[in-house]
Amino acid sequence: MSPLSKPLIGISTYLESSARWGVWDLPAALLPVGYHRLVQQAGGLAAMLPPDEDPEAAARVVSRLDGLVISGGPDVEPVRYGAEPHERTGPPARERDTWELALIEAALAAGTPLLGICRGHQLLNVALGGTLIQHLDGHAGAPGVFERHLVQPVPGTLLGEVLPEPLSVPTFHHQAVDELGKGLVASAYAADDGMIEAAELPGADRFVLGVQWHPEAGDDLRVMQALVAAAG
Repeated sequence: MSPLSKPLIGISTYLESSARWGVWDLPAALLPVGYHRLVQQAGGLAAMLPPDEDPEAAARVVSRLDGLVISGGPDVEPVRYGAEPHERTGPPARERDTWELALIEAALAAGTPLLGICRGHQLLNVALGGTLIQHLDGHAGAPGVFERHLVQPVPGTLLGEVLPEPLSVPTFHHQAVDELGKGLVASAYAADDGMIEAAELPGADRFVLGVQWHPEAGDDLRVMQALVAAAG
């Protein structure tokens, strides 16, 4: 496939107050390399989308993309879904929340294929009026180490078509979807405790999917390939 014919997939970035490389220790917009490599291996072109101070820029950005990935990262601020912070909820990432919610809303309005990963899955749910469980145990390994657990896709869903069998996935999170947002349906559950592991907006004419796990930390390309195919 010619590079000019490959779909352009934008990926939202982390925004860190301090990051180190070489002799530098500076604020940075960054992504683990697994994200762009997964897009590239799945047949897409990857573009990083750092937060913009103007949320209205989101629609202009999305209009230039063929597909959108909302990446993982810190906890969504509970005020976004009408809750008080749990004692185990992390500090807010307000710039990311504002920007990524604007990106999601723009993608939904434009019909742009959308994949939310971990935090992105949770933020998709919040964008559609859903809520989150602020703390649960057993879904993360040691700090900086992905755990694995079994998920069961739901037959007849978009995800069930892409991943028809139960599978072990890389995971690192302590929050999860609670009440589903408007129009969303659960399309995978954790095999051990029944937590929602994926959610989607049904409809043959669109691709809107969130997964609680981290496909960029594994070697299974199928979810990203499905996004790239929908964006092509």
